[in-house]
Parts: sequence; C-alpha cells; structure tokens
Amino acid sequence: MSLERTLTIIKPDGVEQGNIGDIIQVLEKNHFKIKAAKMLQLTNSAAGGFYAVHRERSFFNDLVRYMSSGPVLILVLEAENAVSRLRDLMGATDPRKAAEGTIRKRFATSIEKNVIHGSDSAENAKIEIGYFFNALELV
Repeated sequence: MSLERTLTIIKPDGVEQGNIGDIIQVLEKNHFKIKAAKMLQLTNSAAGGFYAVHRERSFFNDLVRYMSSGPVLILVLEAENAVSRLRDLMGATDPRKAAEGTIRKRFATSIEKNVIHGSDSAENAKIEIGYFFNALELV
C-alpha cells in the first residue's frame, strides 16, 4: 500500500442538507486525514474548468449549473491507497445502486444530486488538487 492524496468535494446538496459533519466523520473513521479544506461558491466558469474533461458529454451543462448552485466544501485527503478507498467509500454514482453504508447510499438523493465527488485516479487527483489548492495550503 502507498500513501496517496486525493481530492473530494462535498457537493451543494450535501452542504444544503447539513451533511458536512457526518461525511467528515465517515472519512475520519475510515482513516483519511484532512490535509487541506476550503468552502467555496463555484462560479460557472470555475465549475466548467474543473469538469472540462466532460465538456462534450450531454450532462456537462447541468453538472456545471448544479456545482455552481450553492457552496461546496473541497478537501484534500491523505491515506493509504486514498483514491481507490475513497471511491469505494463514496459508492456508486446512482445512490440506488450504491452499497449499504457508503456515503452516497446514506446521503445522496439522486444520480444528479449524489453528495460527493472523488478523484478517479492518482494522476487526476494531482490535477484536481492543483486546481483548487496551492502548495502553501497543503499541510
């Protein structure tokens, strides 16, 4: 196992529903260490830049609109095999298909409002972390 960093975002629905504390508790109970955190209200431009990889997909505009619809909490997490472990802990994008005990099964209300984002690879984690945090903000 290797120590990795990954990025996660508690999305607007998670913030609005008051799930921040519960989600952080799940992360900490699963041995993720928070290395940086910031609360932001993403602009359409910032959300579009972050999700640019999906620009050609049919859901892109809805995703950008949703991610800029309210505040988000952005976290850098560190743990052994953080990327894959966080993806497992988040659960399937569709909460109806997510395993019991996963974050999305517990807190998400739909495939669109699925509470949490997590990097899908170590390479993308580095890019995503750099999108929101500079080196001085990481502990």
